[in-house]
Parts: sequence; C-alpha cells; structure tokens
Amino acid sequence: MCLTLTACSNDSNSSDDSAKSSSTSSETKSNTSNNASSDMTQIAGLTAKGDLGKKPEISFRTPMTVKDNSYAILQEGNGETVNEGDRVCTQGVAINVKDGSELMSTWEKNTQDCSLLLSAENIKQSSKLALLVGKKINTTVAFGINDSNSAGTSYIMALTIVSKSKDLTRATGDAVKNIPADMPKVTLDKNGKPSIDMNGYKPDGKNLVSQTLIRGKGAKVTKNNTAVVKYTGWLTNGEQFDSSWDRNATFDADLSDSGQIISGWKQGLIGKNVGSQVLLVIPPSLGYGDQKSDSIPANSTLVFVIDILAVY
Repeated sequence: MCLTLTACSNDSNSSDDSAKSSSTSSETKSNTSNNASSDMTQIAGLTAKGDLGKKPEISFRTPMTVKDNSYAILQEGNGETVNEGDRVCTQGVAINVKDGSELMSTWEKNTQDCSLLLSAENIKQSSKLALLVGKKINTTVAFGINDSNSAGTSYIMALTIVSKSKDLTRATGDAVKNIPADMPKVTLDKNGKPSIDMNGYKPDGKNLVSQTLIRGKGAKVTKNNTAVVKYTGWLTNGEQFDSSWDRNATFDADLSDSGQIISGWKQGLIGKNVGSQVLLVIPPSLGYGDQKSDSIPANSTLVFVIDILAVY
C-alpha cells in the first residue's frame, strides 16, 4: 500500500491550471476540479465531513470500485494557496472501498508526509501532483488506488494538505569562524557551488571529520529525516568525482538506519541544521571501504561539501 503521491504517482502527463472552486464548507461532495489532467477521471459518490484541517469522516456506498488515476476533491481548504515550487506536508487516511474499513492513517500519531515537492519537473511528470497546485491549505483530495497486490486491495487515499514551505536553494546562515587552519579551504561561486583547495590537508584515514562551514537556522536534522541537499565530492588529491550542482539537481538523503547512503553522511549530517553547509572528510570505513565505486578507487578517503536545503 502507498499512502503518499511519491509512491503512488507513476503517470507522466502534465496538467493545466484553471479556475478553482471557492467553496470552503467543512462538508462538501466531490466536485469537478479543472486542475486535473484530462486523463484523470472523477470518483463519484464520495462525501466528507468534519472540521477543515482535521481528520475527515469519509462516506461512500460499499462495495465500490475505483480506477487508478481517479480523484475527488472532498473538502476545499481555507488557508494559503499552494503554488508551483512549494513543498507540501499532508496527512493521509486509506479506506478499503470493498467494505469501508480503514487501512491506515497518519492522523493519530501526526506522522505528516512532507516529501511532496511541487517542482515544475515533478508536476510535469505527475497529474496527481499537478492537481494540488492552486489548492488551499486544509484541502482534502481523494485518489483511487486499484492495487495489484496479492490481496487485491483497492482503496481510497485521502490526503489533506496541512502546510507548505519553500526549500532553500543554497546554504544560508552565519559563516563559522575559527575553522582549523589546516582544513581544506572552500570557496563558493556566485550561485553557491563550492570549489576546494585541499590546503595540504592530510586525513588520518580513520576518523570522520564533520566541520560546519555555514551554520543554518532551520530545523535540526535527525536520524528519522530525509535531508534534501546539494553536494560536491572530491578525492583527497582534489579530483572532483561528483556534484549535484553540475546537474542543477538536489539529492534526497535518507538518514535512517535503512537509508541507502554511506555511513559518513549519516553520522556527519545528523544534528546539523537546515541552511547549514558542512564539510565532511569520510574515511574508507564509513565510505565505500575496499570496494571501487564508479570513479572512486577502493580505500578512498572522501571529501564532501554539503548544503542542507530542507528536511522531511
């Protein structure tokens, strides 16, 4: 089962924005949304009641069938308008359309999903994400999921938009003073991309170095977070082997125990704040060890400069 559009969205059609309904009633029937792509179909017969911004009480006649790429606007919100480029946080509830039973809910433990970035590229690839643009905070949108798992469970996924924010584009904060003089020297171009002078630095090859260069003022990164970052990586001879700046892209680094990133990133970024820029010197034991990885030789100490732009 997927409770988030990042898991459920695999369509590639874009959508057109148009006029929105002005209704803010706490009990509305599903209605036509001109924001939906023409390839999306509406789910008939769904209603929702309850206070805006709280867990909705969703009703429909069972048993019911739903199609993938179907939707219904259950409640029109009363908060700020969501725009392209926003990151939105949602609460969700999944309901079995066969018998109306609740399959999952994030409301009770307030486990919001803030992974939905409404970038131009993401919107282009997903009509479901496009449907959220122009909606207001506290809007509830239902999506039909015709699941193909072994149980054959089809369900309604109802997402309520509870907040929005903007990701940073580069580290912002206070430059850290009194950085050890023997550390690599980092300079930034006008856009924020780092370059490095190794400054004769000789890593010991055993210990992780995590040096904050710019101290941000945002949320603190925890092991339960995914950090949205931009980064550049070098070998200790100054050779660059990767940079998300060159791709004009961000990277979502899952810092949890199950996250598929090297341990040096996890240990070096947890505890830092959004907006920070961090210099990491990662020994082989916390990197790729004795394994070669693309252009990174085995037993390499790695040097990264990482801007933390958001967390979710």
